Amino acid sequence: MKEKITLIRKEFPALKIRSDVPYAEITSLGVGSSLPFLAEIDDETELASLLAFTFANKIPVFILGGGTNLIGMDAPCPRLGLQLSREGFSCMELHENELCCGARLRLPELARQAAGAGLSGIAPLAGIPGTLGGALRMNAGASGACIGQFVTEIFGVRLDGSPYRANGDQIQWNYRCSSIPSDVCITGAKLKLVPCDPDTELALIEAEISARRNREPAGRNAGCTFRNVSELESAGRLIDECGLKNFHLGSLKVSENHANFVINSGNASEAEYVELLGAIRCAVAERYGFFLQPEVKFLNPASERQVWESVDPPQVHVLCGGVSSEREISLKSGCAVYNALRNAGFSVSLSDLKECDFDDPEMYAVDVIYPVLHGGFGEDGRLQKILENEDLKFVGSGSLSCALTMDKIASKRLMDRFGLPTAKWGIVSTQNRQLPENLNYPVILKAPMEGSTIGIVKVESAAEWDDALNEELKLSPEILVEEYIDGVEITVPIVNGKILSAIEIRSPHGFYDYDAKYVYKDGHTEYFCPVQTLSAEVVKRASADAYAFYLAANCRDILRVDFIVGKDGVPYMLEGNAIPGCTETSLVPKAAKVAGISFERMTATLVYAALKRV
Repeated sequence: MKEKITLIRKEFPALKIRSDVPYAEITSLGVGSSLPFLAEIDDETELASLLAFTFANKIPVFILGGGTNLIGMDAPCPRLGLQLSREGFSCMELHENELCCGARLRLPELARQAAGAGLSGIAPLAGIPGTLGGALRMNAGASGACIGQFVTEIFGVRLDGSPYRANGDQIQWNYRCSSIPSDVCITGAKLKLVPCDPDTELALIEAEISARRNREPAGRNAGCTFRNVSELESAGRLIDECGLKNFHLGSLKVSENHANFVINSGNASEAEYVELLGAIRCAVAERYGFFLQPEVKFLNPASERQVWESVDPPQVHVLCGGVSSEREISLKSGCAVYNALRNAGFSVSLSDLKECDFDDPEMYAVDVIYPVLHGGFGEDGRLQKILENEDLKFVGSGSLSCALTMDKIASKRLMDRFGLPTAKWGIVSTQNRQLPENLNYPVILKAPMEGSTIGIVKVESAAEWDDALNEELKLSPEILVEEYIDGVEITVPIVNGKILSAIEIRSPHGFYDYDAKYVYKDGHTEYFCPVQTLSAEVVKRASADAYAFYLAANCRDILRVDFIVGKDGVPYMLEGNAIPGCTETSLVPKAAKVAGISFERMTATLVYAALKRV
């Protein structure tokens, strides 16, 4: 590296390069020995020229921001550190309600300057000690606000020296991460804020800074060590409940005030820090089945790998998509399950399965397959049969149960066998088009192998019958017809054999069809959990009947059972769904959240249920 630094100094004689800079000086945690070389960049022109030179000469570099979440190295770092100067990259210019800010501005100062200019919005972020550049990279957030929601444009320089520009809406702003390319050195951003009273905003900022000081521990630390698993499972609480507050390793200890902070009270080494984080991850994984993900950033990739390898999470492959009419809904469910398991620290992969066959070796290498295919071969048991034949563990009911619950006619027969109240019903077809004699209008026509309310239509009178039936027969040769029951629609979820709170569904037009579920052309459907308009006794009966269907159909892991509660107070069972919608806003996750079960915990427990099966 010394020879390469000599080249840089010759090419850029005015460039300020410091040698053997202690990490205690440039990082808030102070772990590690010292950084061999650190260059301070005065302006964007100098940055672009230097990066073009280092790229052309294959000189490795890294960008050092405020150092508030960076973990130093014990061994000499083989890369040149680059740090934007405060003077050159801490400016702020106001254009109407838009601020153009340098990346070296620290968030407390940025918030104060914005308030002084009569602009508000980022007061909740004022307690975060890092720089704007680091905040943008990680989509820093606090108190319900994230920096990404204010960004209209980002500027920077790529590691090859070329300029980078992106609009804020071109970036994916996720929890504690963004899609800003890793080879970009962020130099600034434009933020869109709203007008305010400066004194009021400044008071909010100081209150936020004070509150953060009071709840976060003193001493040298790198901020939060691990990402939260979910809103309901903070990393700090999980670590605390493992009894790890004040847990020591050399001069490092888990804070007794906030368990997600590691304090360096002496000259801790990188190796000690890595060992401590590994011990924490193992404890949380053993007790809760979650695999905490570091929020800190390691200068040494090998150290980061060592932390990740301290405990092995299950490997899960999520299947979604399919070719049914529910394809788009399945893709959304698959992504939601994938993200939830990622948040829980699992090793997850995702496939869009477009045929009921697979030869992907990855599926045979994982521990569990997680099907989230609504409708078609993914839900009617065909996919599950293949998985069973290949002796692969998977989430959800077996092939026979999936086939039964998917088939609305077979489900009706099962309900009748077990004495479960359901609407009067019959079967019509191309050969037998007449309304069954035991039914009266209005009636509901249902294609028996469709889901997500696809292929369901209400027929008010005989005048509508032929046209409606003709459309339904395009979906299936046999159509279920059942007498319409005017009442309250509820659904009862069951997860791992536990009956969750029933959910009341109020469609804007009284019929929970595809529009009411997904499109909202006629207004938004309302959901109430727990149920509001029915007695506890009625809900209890529906829950008992749902569980009876769960057992009768030999289901496992997850099931949602839908009901209409008639004017007579009887919950009439409509159908069961063995692979219900699985976005965070779907019905089963809604009920789980009311029970204090996060989407991350729900998906994780379903994986563990599959793992336990012999």
